[in-house]
Amino acid sequence: MSEDNIFTAEWDESEDWSGGGSKSKRLPRGDQLGATVYELGPGNFSVYHFHHAAEELLVVLEGEMTMKTEEGERLVRRGEVVVFPVGPAGAHGLRNDGDGTCRYLMASTHPAPEVVEYPELGQITAQGPTRSQTGERLWFIHDLPKEG
Repeated sequence: MSEDNIFTAEWDESEDWSGGGSKSKRLPRGDQLGATVYELGPGNFSVYHFHHAAEELLVVLEGEMTMKTEEGERLVRRGEVVVFPVGPAGAHGLRNDGDGTCRYLMASTHPAPEVVEYPELGQITAQGPTRSQTGERLWFIHDLPKEG
């Protein structure tokens, strides 16, 4: 069994998966379920996206941030819990428009392979833990053709 604490100030030095400068740390994971704690400083964000296989659960631990979904934007504050279903209905992005920090936990299933779409970036990614024909772990970004 592996342990961690969501309120420690220790952060992963790995690549920023949010796309917008957040701090993160992966918590202990099972085969199908995992969680990551993120901290968004002022001006930081998590790119608007949705998953084709993973369902996600957001828990705001401290502070507040703006959440964008298909329904529009609204503030989410300490203690709020939001579920993002699979597919376009679960599209979401987060950003900190305030002066303080916001810490949140994102729990999700971890199906493999996974496909994620980024509507505002015009990208789709394919990800998997297995080795692809490139010799590396499967990680592919497809840029959609620009309209117009």
